[in-house]
Amino acid sequence: MQCKICENTAEFYSEAEILFKYKIKYYKCPDCGFIQTEEPYWLDEAYSDAINHSDIGLLKRNSELVCPTANVLSKYFDSSKKFIDYGAGYGVFVRMMRDKGFDFYWQDKYCENLYAKDFTFNESEKYEVLTAYEVFEHLPQPVKEVEEMLKYSSNILFSTYLIPPGNPKPADWWYFAPDHGQHISLYTEKSLSVLANKFNKNLVTNGKNIHLITDKNISGFNFKLQTKPYISSALSVFHKKESLLDSDYRTVLSNLKPKGE
Repeated sequence: MQCKICENTAEFYSEAEILFKYKIKYYKCPDCGFIQTEEPYWLDEAYSDAINHSDIGLLKRNSELVCPTANVLSKYFDSSKKFIDYGAGYGVFVRMMRDKGFDFYWQDKYCENLYAKDFTFNESEKYEVLTAYEVFEHLPQPVKEVEEMLKYSSNILFSTYLIPPGNPKPADWWYFAPDHGQHISLYTEKSLSVLANKFNKNLVTNGKNIHLITDKNISGFNFKLQTKPYISSALSVFHKKESLLDSDYRTVLSNLKPKGE
């Protein structure tokens, strides 16, 4: 099987039972370290619900990403501009970032927008930064999907857990997530760097779970500080913005008002 990142030959790595019924194979690239499943024929079943049933950490995860995101956007980008959350799910993170004062918009091909209905992205517009949290591990074709993301912004701030040292197998690392079968692409720092280089971009990472593909030259050490738990919360007090909650409420009321009145 060909590696979907660097196009070298990926070698058989392990097997696992996904969705409690299908025994499938994983392949690992000996060059960039990227792990991919065999061709994922089970995805329609895995996405019978866009948000998998076992993702009980969705609210906690979104809450924990607010401060790191606010820090990165405020320190390295123009925080007064518009942002897009790609693969935004129910719109929880969009709503949280707007409450924080950042002009965020929702995009998702598969999920219903429950919490940011009046703030859907404009397909023809360019955004300062695109966030893609817990998206990359779901991508059947990462290069093609990153190319799609770059149509909306030249900067991609995203989360996905890097494969830890020791070559863990599916039974040894929770992030393989065989119960729902949606995690089909797993990355090393090198594979993400190769992915960024395909688009002549730089990769900045905290070495664990938050990464940035960008044209900018950003200190990895400073990026780690901005995104590290607890430190990011403390730093976020220096990046306070006026919440958009009140103005958004007026927008929602305006959109609910019958036309012509």
